[in-house]
Amino acid sequence: MPRLVLLLLVLPGMAMAEITPEQTMRLEHMVTQDCGSCHGLTLKGGLGRALTTEALAGADPATLTAIILDGVPGTAMPPWRPLLTEEEARWIADYLTTKDQR
Repeated sequence: MPRLVLLLLVLPGMAMAEITPEQTMRLEHMVTQDCGSCHGLTLKGGLGRALTTEALAGADPATLTAIILDGVPGTAMPPWRPLLTEEEARWIADYLTTKDQR
């Protein structure tokens, strides 16, 4: 079974570890700086597509988590798995799809 498919089957049922306030600050900074370097500092698009709540409406958080962790082959989207845990990647996916509603 391909790794991405397996990941998509496993992630939705995983119990997520709690993200600490320190991790939250680091991850928010990462979204702004690291993600923003390609997706635009306001996340409205750039080299990468827009990551606004509107642009991601209806996106599956498990799929976004897999993209964050494993990147998109053949594009500029790198894999972040060496730098992020699955819980942190899921937090980013949830943050991107709900940040305007917080």
